[in-house]
Amino acid sequence: MNENAHSSCSESEPFALQVLGHDMEPEFPKGCIIVAEPNAVLIDGCYVIAQHEDEYLFRQLRINAQNDSWTLHSLQAPQQALLIAGKNAIRARVVQSTQGRRNTRKSYI
Repeated sequence: MNENAHSSCSESEPFALQVLGHDMEPEFPKGCIIVAEPNAVLIDGCYVIAQHEDEYLFRQLRINAQNDSWTLHSLQAPQQALLIAGKNAIRARVVQSTQGRRNTRKSYI
């Protein structure tokens, strides 16, 4: 991502991505399309696009209010939870998915 693009007004626009791997199955099968909103409210359990180290990841966000820790989780059991630096690591919240030829849509708000 270009750092200069970060300051443009387009950073607040929703965007679509295609799921490439199996980490978020069965909820988000490989090949489905997700729609993400950069300025959506973040809550425990929501799905997000986050930056971890130098990589963008699609994961489930878990927020532990007791110790103010934020972690990213794959829906596949063997994956390790990733500790992130809070809200600043989140680029967008997933608000919708579309899968299959019949365009089955599901909302996540």
